[in-house]
Amino acid sequence: IDAIKELGFRAATISGLSVSVTDCEMIPEKDEIIEKANKRVEAVQERYQDGLLTLEERKRLAFDVWIDTTEEVADKTWDSYDAANAVKVMINSGGTRASKDQVKQLAAMRGLVVDPLGNIVEMPTKSNFREGLSIFEYVTSARGSRKGLTDSAVKTADAGYLTRRLTDVAHDMIIRDEDCGTTQGIIITKDKRPDVFETRITGRVTNQDVVVGKKALVKAGEMISAETAAQIAHSKLDELTIRSPLTCELPKGMCAHCYGWDFSTRAMVEVGVPVGIVAAQSIGEPGTQLTMRVKHSGGIVGLDVTQGLPRVEELLEARTPKSVALISEVAGTARIEQADKETTLTISPAGSDDEVQYIVSNTTPLLVKNNQKVRLGQQLTAGSLNPKELLQIKGLTFTQQQTINDVQAVYESQGIQIHDKHFEVIVRKMSDKVLIESAGDTSFLTGEVVERSRFIEVNDETMAGGGEPATAKILFLGITRSSIFTNSWLSAASFQYTKAVLTDAAASGSVDYLEGLKENVIIGRLIPTSEERARL
Repeated sequence: IDAIKELGFRAATISGLSVSVTDCEMIPEKDEIIEKANKRVEAVQERYQDGLLTLEERKRLAFDVWIDTTEEVADKTWDSYDAANAVKVMINSGGTRASKDQVKQLAAMRGLVVDPLGNIVEMPTKSNFREGLSIFEYVTSARGSRKGLTDSAVKTADAGYLTRRLTDVAHDMIIRDEDCGTTQGIIITKDKRPDVFETRITGRVTNQDVVVGKKALVKAGEMISAETAAQIAHSKLDELTIRSPLTCELPKGMCAHCYGWDFSTRAMVEVGVPVGIVAAQSIGEPGTQLTMRVKHSGGIVGLDVTQGLPRVEELLEARTPKSVALISEVAGTARIEQADKETTLTISPAGSDDEVQYIVSNTTPLLVKNNQKVRLGQQLTAGSLNPKELLQIKGLTFTQQQTINDVQAVYESQGIQIHDKHFEVIVRKMSDKVLIESAGDTSFLTGEVVERSRFIEVNDETMAGGGEPATAKILFLGITRSSIFTNSWLSAASFQYTKAVLTDAAASGSVDYLEGLKENVIIGRLIPTSEERARL
């Protein structure tokens, strides 16, 4: 064993890269770029003094100038390094050892920093660590350093609370059967997140025969192995329909074929595995890393990951974002008319006079051009998409996929890889409730929120007896609200709003069938994760 250890140490020493300060070379045109930025900021200041801009607009435009300048200097610095540069080799090797953001601070410019409250400090740090900071810049930067330390202390609790909510919403997602027999699935395309296409299809069950050239690689209903996934990724095949937790048709929990393989065994998941808990921990635990990682960036603007954790929460709680992007309610041609303070954006559908008008502030960037063809549900302005609007215009499947892609964007920007299926399990629970619009001859009440599986079951029973079924609309709820509207009153009451949940349960005579993990733990029973207890 000692000989193997010595061999390992020797190989690591010989092959190990060392990085010195001279590897962080600076570009000669840095001063020229900063001088141009100073002139642009002076022009913004003049417009403010002439009364053409508000204080908020002046700050925002000045911040934009410095953020663009910092990125320009950082990109040119990075591009000036040759492929054999030790710093570049280390960063390109992947993993979480270092990133381009560290090069930005060491050899480009630190740029704008934030104070402990998260507000941007107006004076940018134009120096980098290689050339050294002035006394003034050092004092300004110290505020950002304090933010890193306070965030680590205060915000770690937020990530822990996110894990708790995720666990609560998904604890009853247990593998209940081998195959639900659905023909539905989701389409995974190469053009969206092409870097992870292979990872996304590995270990999933396909809904179609996968043919590359004249060779059938996988038959419908078979699992895609790692080798087959690599072949598909390197072929000309652009999209693939696969089984997903989002489309599983089991009334409770989900089936093994819709989930795919178990990451711990790299084989088909077994009946009884609590995939909801696995998903909650897989998403929540890296959330803690997101928070902790702030201190590595020293509170630099654009890098502050605590902007990332609230974004993850905003998406998983299905909240209306602070800056909502406009999305087109019709398909047609865009017409843009600019005035002094606002822009009118009109979408004219082909073959119809029903035009849709949007009034947009001149400070909001447009994502469409004049006379451009616009699709239904296309994003028209910068900002974040409102899931409730998206559900109305584009439907449930698109909203589910968009939510998953947006959350993944936050994690992937920090180099954290989480498999899509974990998000699919959570998003399934966010979208499995319906709002009763008319009760028909069922026992439901108008305005009641129930699980879709129960809604279908009660409707089937009512129609079998010749009664009129209830009608309902699909809801897309955040994880907290979804946890409250669960079939288990024990689980809901032990989470939040205990008094209200127990009052409702007592008034309606609710019965808890002890299907999830929490309710069984509460009353001291064995949890339903063995094969015989998990089966429906």
